[in-house]
Amino acid sequence: MSALRVRARLAHRGAAFDVELGDGEVLAVLGPNGAGKSTLLGLVAGLLHPDEGLVTLGDRTLTDTASGTFVPPHDRGVALLSQQPLLFPHMTAAANVAFAPRSRGLSRAEARSVAEHWLREVDAEELASRRPSQLSGGQAQRIAIARALAAQPRLLLLDEPMAALDVAVAPALRRLLRRILRDEGRTAVIVTHDLLDALALADRVAVVESGHVVESGTVRDVLATPRSAFAARIAGVNILSGSRTTEDSIETSWGEVVSGVDASEATPVGSPAVALFRPAAVAVHTEPPHGSPRNCFAVTIGELELHGAAVRVRAEENPDGSTGLAADVTPAAVAELDLAPGRRVFFVVKAQEVSLHPTLTAPVQ
Repeated sequence: MSALRVRARLAHRGAAFDVELGDGEVLAVLGPNGAGKSTLLGLVAGLLHPDEGLVTLGDRTLTDTASGTFVPPHDRGVALLSQQPLLFPHMTAAANVAFAPRSRGLSRAEARSVAEHWLREVDAEELASRRPSQLSGGQAQRIAIARALAAQPRLLLLDEPMAALDVAVAPALRRLLRRILRDEGRTAVIVTHDLLDALALADRVAVVESGHVVESGTVRDVLATPRSAFAARIAGVNILSGSRTTEDSIETSWGEVVSGVDASEATPVGSPAVALFRPAAVAVHTEPPHGSPRNCFAVTIGELELHGAAVRVRAEENPDGSTGLAADVTPAAVAELDLAPGRRVFFVVKAQEVSLHPTLTAPVQ
């Protein structure tokens, strides 16, 4: 069994994590730069010592500050694959892959057999005799994956494995990882900025901000109803945070009242909540509209960008510094309304297009 449990605090980085992952599941860790994603991997891999906490893998305790337990990185049964392949430059691809089996005490012939198996699995048999300097970025990353798997890890940690690859190479590597992770039911944690990685590889998502997990759940749930600004941005929906004022409205910290439809069980007045709505549901007006009950937000246009066949009109940051609201309109509407950065307009959305959700409980401190 390779179920993962992490509950650890690292004071000097302002990080405190509480993460669980079932045997054979893949967790995608998302978040902005500097959020603490790699810190989480370091705690699991044994590269960082927590000030307080517990890390277990299956029935084995890897870190326990209460008892003084700390298993060194090489003995954890954990393989860490980073953005850079970090292959041994003086060894061939086959020798790189055979290194871990040899380190475990296998004979040369046994290690060679293991290496041949994993080179086959990553479609790189023809690269066996090449040295790292003779490999492309995508080829080197395939060899690095084979080397990691040849170590027979109980847990695979992937730190932005596609980040350094050409955009044309990444999809093939993503398909390869999906096949290996799914076919073998491997437990894995993948740190990524790319929504496609989460969609293609992961069962669950954890969103990290400022050293804490602020949101977690299945990929479908997190992307369908995000509760954090980062998840909302990558999911392509608008999010406004505030406090519940009535069963069908919230009020933001700057006094904006947002009406919507309660999408969950009744949340007590005064409790934190978020309002979600799609950019396609937002209409743009140059004057405040009148008529049916609608939410109307006075905003200043920050930027215009093509988004498929539409133009995404992105407002400047909200008063609390969060990402500005977005509206998807036609190119004809942009021309007709003379929309441009710096112009003051009104974003309007019907209450029935807005869903209200309670926020998650506060992160572990």
